[in-house]
Amino acid sequence: MVQLAKRSGIQLKQTFAREGKSLRFRAGGYAHAKQFKRLRTVLKRQRTVLGRVLRDIERKMTTLAEVQQERLRPWLERARRIAQQRAKDKNKLYALHAPEVECIAKGKARQPYEFGVKVSLAITANHGLIVGARSFPGNPYDGHTRTPNWSRPPSCCRTCPKRPDPALPSLTSVTAGSMPKWRQ
Repeated sequence: MVQLAKRSGIQLKQTFAREGKSLRFRAGGYAHAKQFKRLRTVLKRQRTVLGRVLRDIERKMTTLAEVQQERLRPWLERARRIAQQRAKDKNKLYALHAPEVECIAKGKARQPYEFGVKVSLAITANHGLIVGARSFPGNPYDGHTRTPNWSRPPSCCRTCPKRPDPALPSLTSVTAGSMPKWRQ
């Protein structure tokens, strides 16, 4: 938010740059060490700092042109939403830059959660080519993401000179980030 304010020409009273950086590192360390009481105090201070910066931006935003105010409003709304949300809230905002991101429970010991959007891909069995893709909002059950996606052939197969073998595409349902690097 501080960078957006600077780009818009708003001179802030205080940026909390040094304190924000130290709070971020302390929060990561406390979360890793499972020291949740200390983590709670750091998160409370981060919310306080964010609230002070947001109020300062909103006060000084009235001097800007209407176009610049319209550019800042969605970012201010998202930041306000992040500052006000709590752990038990539904429809949390996980990223400022990508509001469509959701939490997906994976059932793995090492990475129990991933953040992104569930995606279903149609991949050819022989060569591993992606011939179709579809994203699913929300967090639907994996079994419900397979059949509705491929009721018609992908657009790249409709323009082939000969009809493709129906056994060629193998359907897989994966989330973004869980595919091997060579398949991305």
